[in-house]
Amino acid sequence: MDQQDGLDVQKELATFAGGCFWCMVKPFDELPGILRVVSGYTGGHKPNPTYEEVCTHTTGHTEAVQIEFDPARFPYAKLVELFWQQIDPTDPGGQFHDRGDSYRTAIFYHSDEQRKIAEESKRKLAESGRFDKPIVVPIEPAQPFYPAEEYHQDYHKKNPMHYKRYRIGSGREAFIEQHWSRKTHDTSHLTPIQYEVTQNNATEPPFRNEFFDHKEEGIYVDIVSGEPLFSSLDKFDSGCGWPSFTKPLAEHAVKEKSDFSHFMIRTEVRSSEADSHLGHLFDDGPEEKGGLRYCINSAALRFIPKKDLEQEGYGELRKLFGE
Repeated sequence: MDQQDGLDVQKELATFAGGCFWCMVKPFDELPGILRVVSGYTGGHKPNPTYEEVCTHTTGHTEAVQIEFDPARFPYAKLVELFWQQIDPTDPGGQFHDRGDSYRTAIFYHSDEQRKIAEESKRKLAESGRFDKPIVVPIEPAQPFYPAEEYHQDYHKKNPMHYKRYRIGSGREAFIEQHWSRKTHDTSHLTPIQYEVTQNNATEPPFRNEFFDHKEEGIYVDIVSGEPLFSSLDKFDSGCGWPSFTKPLAEHAVKEKSDFSHFMIRTEVRSSEADSHLGHLFDDGPEEKGGLRYCINSAALRFIPKKDLEQEGYGELRKLFGE
């Protein structure tokens, strides 16, 4: 057992094939308990294959990601759930515009416990009625995994614009938006302003909202779904009258959309899970922290104090505050 940030760290491996591995790293990257995500090749018969060899579909390998994680902080069942949400699990011939064996999907289990969890998760997905075709992703024992060439590692960070164009052009982005992003959430607990902001894209008044000058340590979650979105560690006073953050807790927690309303060109920010309208993204944030300003409506957020993270079900995020 290792130590990280003063915490005991357990280590397990998870291996998933979900089509092009460029698109399978970012969803898992930077989540609490995720120690490393490596792009590579597995499931084939040729040792140490190259990318060019795998692309010929003659080595038996599929592109995959291998995740080193701490199961105490991010359980394997949550990894499997997140895996499903990145793919079309009904397609046996590849993923989206990428066709052939090297783009097939699979869950490669590293233990009997992982196998049972994956099979139960697949059964629940098949019975959920989300898809009108069979779930065809095989669940197989892990085989030798060969890391891909360095230029393939963390591709979303090295080539962010090409990565975004590829996700859109391949059809993956639209599929995820249609089949996975829109979930039904109860909104009966929302106040009128919370409902108008999150459901109807309204904007609350500046300087007259709950969190614009809030300084307590903790996290801010989606008022609709409870999804963790932002941390007080990334909050700053921008003078705009709304809560401002330099970054989200994890890149996958929010999504960006072009907003052409009010005769302006802006980037809207929405929550990934509940599709709540949160606010807008601007490029006038602190340069030393990346230059971004996530300008967010207080009405879209619920604050969880640091001392309450465990009892509220966000115990894995205590490490953000050195606990």
